[in-house]
Amino acid sequence: MPLKSKAQRRKFAELLVNGKISPETFEEWNRSTGSAELPERIHPKAVAKRKRKTKSKRARKSKARR
Repeated sequence: MPLKSKAQRRKFAELLVNGKISPETFEEWNRSTGSAELPERIHPKAVAKRKRKTKSKRARKSKARR
């Protein structure tokens, strides 16, 4: 299974250091990836949309009375 991103490579290296995966597994995945230039992340994090300010109920009611 080739690695798909730099972030994924870092995560699996961390798992290797913590002993959660074997060195053989990590090396196999690293070899299958080869020397390909990997993106930082596969899916960039979504940019949060700015919330629109809403008028208070009082302002809406007074505007409706006019």
